[in-house]
Amino acid sequence: MHYSVMKKEAIAALNIKESGVYVDATLGYAGHSEEILKRIEKGFLFAFDADTEAIEYSHHQLSLINSNFKLIHSNFINLKEELAKNKCFKIDGILFDLGLSSPEIDNKERGFSFMQDAPLDMRMDKTKNFTAKDIVNTYSKNDLSQIFYLYGEEKRSKEIASGIINYRESKKIETTLELVDIIKSSVGANYFYKNHPERVIFQALRIEVNGELEALKKALNDAILMLNPKGRIVVITFHSLEDRIVKNIFKKYSEVDDIFKGMPSIPEEYKPIIKIINKKPLLPSPEEINENSRSKSAKMRVIERI
Repeated sequence: MHYSVMKKEAIAALNIKESGVYVDATLGYAGHSEEILKRIEKGFLFAFDADTEAIEYSHHQLSLINSNFKLIHSNFINLKEELAKNKCFKIDGILFDLGLSSPEIDNKERGFSFMQDAPLDMRMDKTKNFTAKDIVNTYSKNDLSQIFYLYGEEKRSKEIASGIINYRESKKIETTLELVDIIKSSVGANYFYKNHPERVIFQALRIEVNGELEALKKALNDAILMLNPKGRIVVITFHSLEDRIVKNIFKKYSEVDDIFKGMPSIPEEYKPIIKIINKKPLLPSPEEINENSRSKSAKMRVIERI
């Protein structure tokens, strides 16, 4: 079963108008989209996902509510371009839930989990050819070390990269648990069981395979500029790298440039175009964390177009 994290809070934060145009940038298994669609009898919903399985499942679920929606098989990096193809240039709200959906994690064949043996895959979009197996078998030691450090914030990234290079001299790395064993032997059992570096190494590989951070930067910038006045963006992140990107982009558009601080009048084009709704990110309730432990690391940030 898929559990949509902070569903009530996210839907409330979107401040939905029944005739508005909304975007679910991360459709998944339609948990949030269902709630948006129920509230827009005169409006329209566009929803994006790179995963064809999620699109097929969600199309059926949403059709049970009404037909005011279109599902777009694409990564949200193409948000602006795909909406333009549908003659949509302005929106009233957009939701980004950056967590992996439970079916993706639980389906071991997708290769996202470090707890079950499966081919090293990690593609959100299975029509693409580039997988985690390609990364661990072809990237240089320096490149591996860099993505583990930047995207996984793993302090022993160099040793893990060395371990991968040494291992692949005699054999191609094929599966998730094979990689977990290489990580363990690279850092030693003591460090491995105390810090669980496999979690962040798998995170780093997933980010690299799917180009997640670059996609987030582009889509957020595009979304802010497409918002109607009083339109809102709600973003739910699950690790510090994502949260930092969201926080910095929101800061950029919500503050006056240092050059103009203290001046009696600010030129129109340099005024803030969004306001931050909650100064600190919202967190899931203790009840939600108890019900779904995967929600524990979630943080929600909300802005409104001025």
